[in-house]
Amino acid sequence: MTDVSPLAMELAALNDQARSTLTGCTVFFTRGIIELDQEASILQHVKSYNDFTPENDPYGEHDFGAFDLDYVRIWWKIDYYDLQMEHASPDPTDPGCTTRVLTVLLPEEW
Repeated sequence: MTDVSPLAMELAALNDQARSTLTGCTVFFTRGIIELDQEASILQHVKSYNDFTPENDPYGEHDFGAFDLDYVRIWWKIDYYDLQMEHASPDPTDPGCTTRVLTVLLPEEW
């Protein structure tokens, strides 16, 4: 990977922890994902995702991923909100003021 800032490395570690363990984050499935009726399998792919490259993770934060499951493209993304989930987090590196939201969606739902 290209030069990654210390902030990006800290965010990547926090995002990887939240995504792989589903702790410290809230998970949302979009309607399209629910209609596939494969949430458990999809979530396992999201949790084990590790295909980060400079092309798909240019800032090194590990906050987005994409994979194919049974010929269906699946995206996941992590956003940072305040604890009330009303505004952006003032400091996404501080779990004391941040709720990570992991959204799993189909590309056409973006």
